[in-house]
Amino acid sequence: MKTAFLTLVAALLLTGAAYAQKVKAAQVPAEAVATFKKTFPTVKTVQWEKEGADFEAGFNLGKTEMSAVFTAVGVLKETETEMAVSQLPAPVQKALAANYKAFKITEAAKIVAAATGLTTHEAEVAQGGKHRDVLFNADGTEARK
Repeated sequence: MKTAFLTLVAALLLTGAAYAQKVKAAQVPAEAVATFKKTFPTVKTVQWEKEGADFEAGFNLGKTEMSAVFTAVGVLKETETEMAVSQLPAPVQKALAANYKAFKITEAAKIVAAATGLTTHEAEVAQGGKHRDVLFNADGTEARK
């Protein structure tokens, strides 16, 4: 019983740590801020979050909502571009229709890994007030982040 309780507590602590925490720009390492400014020089307003050991910048580029994840030493890891659910590739839409028919698709995005250029698509699925993100490869197979 004690082991089960400790396992549950550990799981809850790890789950809490996985969520992003808003941080002030002054708390973001200068290297990450410099890379952001170099990569997105026209962006004037940015909101930062700490995501594990990394830092995520949320911003609008024109009328497009985006985010970019940087390491503490300023390496760009990935960019995420919001998109209409209807813009998801056909194989992803087919997979969602087949495997998540009881869910409402509330958001969609394209994620590009900076190091490899690999593109995945993210769909936020909702059911009964609970939301979660599901990642897909372009061929509609589920991906891991």
